Amino acid sequence: MSTLHDMDLRQLEAFATVISAGSVTAAAKALDRSQSSVSRLIQELEQSLGYPLFIRNGPRIHPTEEALQLHQYVQKALLSLQQIRLRADEIGHQQHRPLSIVATPALAAGLLPQALAMMASQNKIQIVSQSAEQAAHAVITAEADVGLCSLPLEHHAVDLHWIGQSRCVVALHQDDPLAAEEQVSIASLAGRRMIVPLSPLRLRGRFEKVLKKRKLPPHETIETNSSANILACVRAGLGVAILEPVTAWGMPLEGVAIRTLEEEIPYFFGVITPQGRQISVAAQSLVDALEQAASNLLPAFQRLPASEHQRVMKLINQE
Repeated sequence: MSTLHDMDLRQLEAFATVISAGSVTAAAKALDRSQSSVSRLIQELEQSLGYPLFIRNGPRIHPTEEALQLHQYVQKALLSLQQIRLRADEIGHQQHRPLSIVATPALAAGLLPQALAMMASQNKIQIVSQSAEQAAHAVITAEADVGLCSLPLEHHAVDLHWIGQSRCVVALHQDDPLAAEEQVSIASLAGRRMIVPLSPLRLRGRFEKVLKKRKLPPHETIETNSSANILACVRAGLGVAILEPVTAWGMPLEGVAIRTLEEEIPYFFGVITPQGRQISVAAQSLVDALEQAASNLLPAFQRLPASEHQRVMKLINQE
């Protein structure tokens, strides 16, 4: 087993750059090093690890399966070290640390920009999009100042400021006959191809329960992990979608009609900050601005107090 000291930072940097650049030549140019020095660093890393990272075929190299697995961890570690360097420089120059925000992709793209525009803050801001579970973890570990993600969000290491509630919608191609209706029922979607979230948990699981309760036949589906992809598929005429409202209203797509769903399927999300850490003025301003932005953007938006979390989760689980 190699120790941490066996893996030189320069070796890891060379490894990550070769993976990203696609060749030793391109990596050497990006790092402003010679090709021979980059090759030597890679070989030294392979020796310390005890397994090959690249398959060599003349001048061409291809990463091994082990290299691809290792790369995701090395990339995160190098990014963290870069952040430490930046924070250290800011401390040395007495600069304010940036406002770090983590959010699910839908909330980061559909709601967060409107809230930031209301703040008109000149502070440095960092926005990272992650899954709901990863976003919550970033706040739990205080890597982020503010988190914005779907429920559940009850954890002893976070402060839940408020819960947002709105209604899911139907996304249709603009030429779909149902687009002429103000409201669309789930029954009217029977037999149609559905564009659905990849994960069976959270929102997809909830509307599939409604379909089952209505005794509607299973739908042929296209699965994707992005609400933006769902809208793009609908615009291409590949199917219809039951969609969370933030992407639908916050990122309207030409050629896609958004209609109210007759059956109410609530969409819940929350705003969290690390517990036990004094919230900054900028973070508190964002918490308040997010509420105003959600109220402006989402039809029938309701702000629920954090104390409602248990009741909301019970409601979701009973649907």
